[in-house]
Amino acid sequence: MLMHPEEPETTIAPIDLPINLAERLESVKAGLLGAVTGGLTFGALTLVKGWWLSSRWLPSNTLPTAMMTVLMSGAIAALSGFLFGITYRYIIRQDQNSHLKDGAVLAFGLVRGLALVEGRLYEPISLPALVIVGIESLLLFAGIRLVLDKALAAGWLKPFGLLCAPATTSLVERQPSSSYSAKSSNSS
Repeated sequence: MLMHPEEPETTIAPIDLPINLAERLESVKAGLLGAVTGGLTFGALTLVKGWWLSSRWLPSNTLPTAMMTVLMSGAIAALSGFLFGITYRYIIRQDQNSHLKDGAVLAFGLVRGLALVEGRLYEPISLPALVIVGIESLLLFAGIRLVLDKALAAGWLKPFGLLCAPATTSLVERQPSSSYSAKSSNSS
């Protein structure tokens, strides 16, 4: 690969923004929105599951055991929503890449869903019920994503990186120099 004299060397610098208190508070706000949405979505999914699926595929439990299970699962769903809200804000930053957004939902949904499926492998439960548990996890994080996207679009929540530096500096000016460089090459 030959370097032509007229082609400048391109420096690739990662965006290394200091995380200030305003950014941290915005992340907590995203987490709380994710927790509330996660809890409400879980509650709605539990009602649908109880109304439609309990007589078909899910084993019946005694009422106190079922209530304790629902409360614990709801708390875990809210905590998962909190962590997803914070992480989602950092993942997407100011980017509108739908693959990042879908990937975040899929990653969190699969981890939660597969953990729930693994916990129930040795119980007498049918395959459709295991699939439903996995789909429920994906729907949980998809619901949180929709609410977070709406909050970002409405300006209630700020994307990561917007509060890190003064508004007068552009994103290019905030990039520090790096020892990594990429050289342009022409194969002619």
